[in-house]
Amino acid sequence: MTSPVADDAYVRLRGLIYSGELMPNERLVEADLAQRLQVSRAIVRTALVRLGQDGVVILTPHRGARVRVVTDAEAVEILQARAVLEALTARSAARHATAREIAGIRRVLAGMSRMLDEGDLLGYSEGNAALHAAIIAAARHETAARLITGLRAQLVRFQFRTILVPGRASHSLAEHTAIVEAVAGHDEEGAEKAMRHHLGHVEAALSHTNRRIIGEP
Repeated sequence: MTSPVADDAYVRLRGLIYSGELMPNERLVEADLAQRLQVSRAIVRTALVRLGQDGVVILTPHRGARVRVVTDAEAVEILQARAVLEALTARSAARHATAREIAGIRRVLAGMSRMLDEGDLLGYSEGNAALHAAIIAAARHETAARLITGLRAQLVRFQFRTILVPGRASHSLAEHTAIVEAVAGHDEEGAEKAMRHHLGHVEAALSHTNRRIIGEP
């Protein structure tokens, strides 16, 4: 059993990776992280081992640790897995979401719409992540939430790429609106289908950007 200090360091270090503050392939220096987190190097080492077990960090003997790089092909596979899990949470959210949670989800969606009107695609992307998180929280499905968190963490360097596909932002807003309306209407089947539809389009957009990056039509 780990200590509360070790657990806290693990959560905070994982958060730095999930947020993109520590980027894919970035070298993770124990001394630097210990100073940043204000803990001992032994605590940092324990956190890195746990993150290695999570598949978020690569630990190499005598060479230290790095944030794991996800390939483009693996990113598509991760989105496919997420689609199944997030469809489940959307269905569950439609069943369990309270009036207060639905109001909060609608506020996030309204903020995304404003960001889009202002041309703030980075802000829109952040709102997108917040909306998905709010739906997952409303689902009250701890196992799915834990699995989705791990999968999303591996897509940090991809999360902004798809929104740059021409025309994608407006389609994304419409897709999110359909999800929110289904959740708000307690339409379990509709919420599940809308989430699958949305993440299917995200997968297609990511595949499109991958082809452009490697020079395919």
